[in-house]
Amino acid sequence: MKEKDVSRRSFLKALSKGTAAVVATSVIPSIGKVSANTMENGKLAILGGKAVAPNKVFPQWPYFDEKMVQRVAGVIRSGKWNRIDNLHNGTVATFEKRYAELLGVKGCVATGSGTQSLHTAVEAMGFGPGDEIITTPYTDPGTVAAILSARALPVLVDIDKESFQLDPDEVERKINKNTKAIIAVHMMGQACNMERIMAIGNKYNLKIIEDACQAHLSEYQGKKLGTIGDIGCFSFQTSKNICCGEGGGIISNNEKLLDDCYTVQNHGTNRQGRTVTIGTKYRMNEFEAAILLEQLTRAKDQFEIRNKNAAYLTEKLKNFPGLVPQKLYPGTTKGSFYLYTMAYHKEYFNDASRDVVLKAIAAEGINLSGYIKNGLHREPWTDNIINRRVYQTMYSEQRLKDFKDQLTLPNCDWVCDNMVMLWANGPLLGTKNDMDDIINAIMKVHENRDQLKLITSI
Repeated sequence: MKEKDVSRRSFLKALSKGTAAVVATSVIPSIGKVSANTMENGKLAILGGKAVAPNKVFPQWPYFDEKMVQRVAGVIRSGKWNRIDNLHNGTVATFEKRYAELLGVKGCVATGSGTQSLHTAVEAMGFGPGDEIITTPYTDPGTVAAILSARALPVLVDIDKESFQLDPDEVERKINKNTKAIIAVHMMGQACNMERIMAIGNKYNLKIIEDACQAHLSEYQGKKLGTIGDIGCFSFQTSKNICCGEGGGIISNNEKLLDDCYTVQNHGTNRQGRTVTIGTKYRMNEFEAAILLEQLTRAKDQFEIRNKNAAYLTEKLKNFPGLVPQKLYPGTTKGSFYLYTMAYHKEYFNDASRDVVLKAIAAEGINLSGYIKNGLHREPWTDNIINRRVYQTMYSEQRLKDFKDQLTLPNCDWVCDNMVMLWANGPLLGTKNDMDDIINAIMKVHENRDQLKLITSI
């Protein structure tokens, strides 16, 4: 106990001398509860020392129980497996009502995936060839796929290095006469700068689509994410905080827009049974909705646990410049914490590469990793579309050249190379001791960073 108290006092003393002193020395004393054995050993587990948290097991994700099994069994026994067989009272229709109530909006349309939700929204809002939609390169390919599926042009802009979100200044620079919308992606379940993005949308008369696929129940300036723009899209894929394997949802307070979304995802057939437009077949099935209904019974409680544990980790990492938690914009009160993410600064780990440090932390029993390897601006779809006849027909040669030339996005490249993340769904449902193990593993590696040079050949 004395060693722990001394460590904390030393840390506070170092902070009192100012950030400059800390940076100059690159010495960040331990702020966790590193055990006496670990302190005495001082040898990294990857080099033969004793691990901080050997055989670490976090809570299982996805979570399931017998109640969920029985809900699905009930659908099987009903013989009504398609939402059309049980249009108004089935599990899909019930889930849509309850999810809309949960988020405080007028309605929800369920789909087969988050990507399908985004594509449905783009189509229902009337965007297509010749139109341009601005979004981030630091996202799941589904964001861009939704734009490409409508044969509109995705315009990628650089991101903020601290929040990992769309940079509003870069958004505004890329607007032209063909820009019709912004897809604002709430990465890791935290809000992007919606105050600025909504102001830009109002200034240029642009529609705002919120890609809230990772942001279930997240809050910003008193509103749930997905409810701020014109329309919000969610994913219920297995890794998400509310999940059913695959699945998606669209929410809005615009009832006409919701009806249009229903029609598009129902192969162009409206609620009255008339086929009125071009559409896909993106309907959610009754099994998926049954799982989601059971997930909703505990979603709020799990959301609060994740936020509590994330706040604890962030407090423990406060003023530690080696791993800096994702910046949250003012007004961000709670996030889904789909991932808990940090920016890695190698100068505080003796310039060791991120991969070496992650190997060392993993050997201590805590698995952290990078996230997106390449921003979407570095993927081959950009060459694919400019060589397609439809894009060559609908966009000028000069526009396609400019599109390609503008794919230099250094901040996104830096984030791809330096982001460190904890898969949050299971781990952030753990205990305070679990959170201490995460911090202790990180701090042990930092305290013994002089040993990292020995890991390069492993």
